Amino acid sequence: MLLTAYTRFCSRQSTVPLAFARRKSPSVQLPSIRHFQTTKTMGEAKTVRWGMLATGGIVRTMTRDLLIDPTTRGVTDIKHVITAAASSSSKKSAESFVADCVAPTQGASPVCKAYGSYEELVKDPDVDIIYIGTPHSHHYQNCMLALTNGKPVLCEKAITVNAAQAKALVEEARKRKLFFMEAAWTRYFPLSIAVRQKIQAGEIGEVLRVTADLSTGEAPEIYDADHRNVNKDLAGGALLDLGVYALLWVFQTAYHTLPKDKRKPPRVVGAAMTPEPRTGADESTTMLLEFPVSTPSGTRQTHAIATTAMRVHFDPGRESEAASPTVRVQGDKGEIQVFGPIYRPTRFRLLPYPASEERPIQTFTFDFPGGTHGMSWEGDEAARCWLAGKLESETTPWEEMVVMMETVDEVRRQTGLTFPENIETTKFPLDLHKRDPNKKQAYINRN
Repeated sequence: MLLTAYTRFCSRQSTVPLAFARRKSPSVQLPSIRHFQTTKTMGEAKTVRWGMLATGGIVRTMTRDLLIDPTTRGVTDIKHVITAAASSSSKKSAESFVADCVAPTQGASPVCKAYGSYEELVKDPDVDIIYIGTPHSHHYQNCMLALTNGKPVLCEKAITVNAAQAKALVEEARKRKLFFMEAAWTRYFPLSIAVRQKIQAGEIGEVLRVTADLSTGEAPEIYDADHRNVNKDLAGGALLDLGVYALLWVFQTAYHTLPKDKRKPPRVVGAAMTPEPRTGADESTTMLLEFPVSTPSGTRQTHAIATTAMRVHFDPGRESEAASPTVRVQGDKGEIQVFGPIYRPTRFRLLPYPASEERPIQTFTFDFPGGTHGMSWEGDEAARCWLAGKLESETTPWEEMVVMMETVDEVRRQTGLTFPENIETTKFPLDLHKRDPNKKQAYINRN
């Protein structure tokens, strides 16, 4: 659902890939995208070899982004190649993926091997990092498979179905001294980095309230009841597919902008959920959070409202002058408003309070250089962390990832949202591909 909505949005955009963010006030220009990255400019680029676990739509997007010339986004220290791909259904499916998504850009060298099972992929000695793009119901089993076979992991969000699974994966990665990261791609956008920097610099004062919404405006009935977007067997529903982006913005602005020793988990003051009539998956969820310590100075509390839904849209007027912000970060000296779908926003506005000639309203617009959809930056981060011998990314640290999943757990507890035991368990290994003969085939590669 998210990739479908995203594709529709992108098809309506007309962006020019620039190497810097633009501010509508012509007097001052933001630094280039390079300013927001930790790119090294000396020495030969180091090659990182990726193995793609699954061959669905999101993996195809990630593959294309990884294979874009990194110099188009100011990256000169690393280079990505795809050396293996696996499909759970057949080797033929993996071969088709390689022919469609890898060979046209990468060519015949290095060779990209195709596997008909994930077990073969994680044993490939020519793979440095595994990227996992299966439905989140399968993330725990897939991540554990890779980690127990000694492979570093970059896994799509939501990282798991619950916090217990996330904690178990962190402990496995720590025990084996392996890099492990949630693919929270939006956090690595130059736009997101700039927003966090402005909050930390105190440009809107003390953050007292954050609101964030991701809703698609697509009735769940457009999907068959066994489709992953509404199928509880695949942890379907708005919360884990869309709502994690609303929480991502809440956390990266109200939590991550604090020093590590000042961050304190939020309290879920309340939550409401509307079930999808056929399956019981959530089609709409609203979360009210209270952070005990405000950012950047920690002098107050911060309230946050994160919302997600299928039937309503995050911004019906997005293509007109009636466009409204999808994220608002409100401080006692101003606010930041983010526009566009919050998984791939293109601009934000800084509104000082009160506005003046010395502190004018400013709008910053960001593009996606080299034709990237935006997933290239998280790939760069994972590659750099692995090359540096790090176990986690400072931008998506394990502690924060677990706290977010604990927040999701509490929201589910308050709303009564449950999933089948086989996708909630921390038991490993467990074969999730076994089919109930009385049910239609449920599992598909993520798309």
